[in-house]
Amino acid sequence: MKHNENLNKKIKIIVLGTLTGFLSGLFASGGGMIAVPGLVYFVGTGEKEARAIAIFSILPMVLTSMIFYNRAGNIDFKMGILCGIGGLIGGYIGAKLLKKINDKLLSLIFIIFLIYAAILTFNK
Repeated sequence: MKHNENLNKKIKIIVLGTLTGFLSGLFASGGGMIAVPGLVYFVGTGEKEARAIAIFSILPMVLTSMIFYNRAGNIDFKMGILCGIGGLIGGYIGAKLLKKINDKLLSLIFIIFLIYAAILTFNK
């Protein structure tokens, strides 16, 4: 029975990764907006663990998408490098804050961010 549960969990994780990669490549969302809720509600991980797994798993998705975006001539590398430097700084600060924020507040902040991003997108 334990073997079947492990296999089912692995299949769920692969399906979630495939969906996350697809949506990340299509929408350039970074994948975390899909991976985090999927890991929490579909796989059953904790909030903080889900964020850490999402960050780790996003790198291969981003690299793959980058290859195809670059082939289409859609990447401004200078701007991307500058944005990446800011991302390193922000990622460090965010990871440090993650330890200090409880899971419920973290979920609320995430939901507010998604709603805000959706409103900005539709009001464009």
